[in-house]
Amino acid sequence: MKLTTVTQVSIDGVMQGNGGPSDEDRRNGFERGGWARGKGDHGTRAFIDRTYGRAEAFLFGRRTYELFTGWGSLTAEDVPGMESVVEALNTRPKYVASTTLTDPAWSNTTVLSGDVEAAVRGLKAAPGGELQVHGSGVLVRWLLERELVDEMILIVVPVVVGQGTRLFPATGPDLALDLVESRADSNGVMIQVYRPAGRPRYATA
Repeated sequence: MKLTTVTQVSIDGVMQGNGGPSDEDRRNGFERGGWARGKGDHGTRAFIDRTYGRAEAFLFGRRTYELFTGWGSLTAEDVPGMESVVEALNTRPKYVASTTLTDPAWSNTTVLSGDVEAAVRGLKAAPGGELQVHGSGVLVRWLLERELVDEMILIVVPVVVGQGTRLFPATGPDLALDLVESRADSNGVMIQVYRPAGRPRYATA
């Protein structure tokens, strides 16, 4: 399977508390949640729905998994236009990288608590479509460091949040990216699809 990450980020790279209610994620005093909710137009929502529909399986960090469990009680009728999201999340296998989650209530969930890298490589080696990672910033950075990511989808919302956890820290590994696809919707939300391309080249004197 191809491992694809899907992340909503602000212009200043924030991913914390993007789509839920404003009080969903208050870690480290964050007060500006919900900054991405309702920002994309119909085309962006359709893109997100199609993306979920391609998933063969999902891989989550623990915190994002717990935020997503609310989808388990929804039906397609509850979220018009996002039917593929509901169907995929509730029927496809879900894997959670966690050392603390022991008894997941959401059906079709497997906890990866041992050698997570070996487990993810095993999933990638399996036939099928996409192993998708939504949100899960700590996990995404961990996967990138181990060169396990095949494709990155960034949904960039035109807002500067000014606080909160960012997808990439102030210091960390460097990474070159090849742009595969780019589009902007009528509300200014940009969808950028990248493939990791090794380390960047830097200018010399």
